[in-house]
Amino acid sequence: MKKLLWLLLIIFVISGCGGETKKEVDTPKPQKVYVIGLDDEYAPMGFRDENGEIVGLDIDLAKEAARRMGVEFKFQPIVWDKKEAELNSGRIDIIWNGLDITPERKGYILYSKPYLDNRQLLLVKKDKGFNIQSMYDLAGKVVATQSGSNSEGYVEGDSEFRNSLANFITYPSFNQAFKDLHDDKIDVLIVDEVAGRYEKSKHEDELEIIDVQIGVATELGIGFRLGDTELRDEVQKVFDEMVDDGTAKKISEKWFHADLIK
Repeated sequence: MKKLLWLLLIIFVISGCGGETKKEVDTPKPQKVYVIGLDDEYAPMGFRDENGEIVGLDIDLAKEAARRMGVEFKFQPIVWDKKEAELNSGRIDIIWNGLDITPERKGYILYSKPYLDNRQLLLVKKDKGFNIQSMYDLAGKVVATQSGSNSEGYVEGDSEFRNSLANFITYPSFNQAFKDLHDDKIDVLIVDEVAGRYEKSKHEDELEIIDVQIGVATELGIGFRLGDTELRDEVQKVFDEMVDDGTAKKISEKWFHADLIK
C-alpha cells in the first residue's frame, strides 16, 4: 500500500511540474525606419498645418510608399542648403521635398526618376504695377529667393545680372520670403512654380505671377545617398505602382486640383 501511495505521489509531482509547457510567442520584426529630410516650410510639398503636423504633396506620396514597402518614414526638418551634407553624413536617408534634379547634384545624390516638372518664376504684389517682360527688367529692384536653390546659383553665377539688382537677398525658407514680400521689404521673389502658385492661390487679390523664367526648367526627383541603389529601387518600384493604379494622381489632385505627376 505504501509503495502504491509513493508511486501516486511521484506521478502527481512529475505531472504537476511538466503539465504546463512554455508557449513560444512570435514577436513581430521591428519595422525598418528611414529618415526623410525636408524643408518643413515649403508648401505645398511639405509644410506644417495649423496643428503643427507636417503635411503636403510629397508627405502624402512618401507615406503611401512607406505603407506599400512595409517600412516607416520619419520626417526630419533640415536646413535646406545643408541637405547634401545631411544626406551624405547619414543623418537622413532620403530627400523627398521638391528636390530639383541638376547635373551638379548628380555628382553627390542618387536620384529616382523625375516625377514632377518645375521651373522658377516671379511673384510680385499687384499694387507694385511692375512691367517685367524679361529678367533684365529686374534691374534696380530688390530681388529674393531661397538659399540653396537653383535660382540662387543662377543669379550668383551671372555677375552682370546680379550687379544690376538693387539688392539680392536669400532666405532659409520661403515662408519668411513670402512675409517680406507682403510687407514690401522685397520687390520680387524668384520662386519654384509649385510653391509660387500655391502662395498666390491663398492671396489672389494681392499677388500676381509674372511668367518670366529665371534659369532653366528642371524636374523634381527623390534623392538618396550615392550607392544606395537598393533603397532607391524599392521606392521607385512602389512609386511606379502608385502612378499606374492612379494613387499618385489622386494625391496630386488633392493639392493642385490637377494631375501634375509625370
